[in-house]
Amino acid sequence: MVEMGVTGIALDATSHQPIVLLGDPDGRRQVPIWVDKVQAHSIIFGLKGLHPPRPMTHDLMLNLLRVAELEFDRIIISSIQDSTFHAELRLRRQDKTVVSLDCRPSDAIALAVRSKASIWMVEEVVSDASVPVDAEADAMDTEAFRKAIADISPAELIRRSGVNLDSPEQTTDSCDAPRPEESSESGN
Repeated sequence: MVEMGVTGIALDATSHQPIVLLGDPDGRRQVPIWVDKVQAHSIIFGLKGLHPPRPMTHDLMLNLLRVAELEFDRIIISSIQDSTFHAELRLRRQDKTVVSLDCRPSDAIALAVRSKASIWMVEEVVSDASVPVDAEADAMDTEAFRKAIADISPAELIRRSGVNLDSPEQTTDSCDAPRPEESSESGN
């Protein structure tokens, strides 16, 4: 098993659905898990340590565990079946016996970030679902881009793009909006 950490939450560019990104300790692999907006909101609250005036569902769950004298030990993302991740909560009783409960990864992650419990993933799941990440290369690319544009004025960027702002025939937007001379509101 691999201990994972929440490296961020992103939005799917196509569906606009939130994605929780879990990263390995080396920072070389990330596993994206699509979640619903409510779960993403709850995970963000947990990551930021925000406490609303009334307990949210995951806060209530942790309070119930405390009252029942169960210690939240860890979560394990154990498998992928039909493109769906499966997870389990590992709870420890006072007599040190461990209880496992089946749950959605999004709920497990929301509980883990609130309680500072560890997030584990079976290596096979990491191998099957991860995307390689090269943080060093990404940082170098970002730095190179910043240096490249640091001394370029907006006018120079436009010139380099090949757009001729003096020509009414050339537009830079991708929509099919009418040009001013074609608009019915042009006053002609």
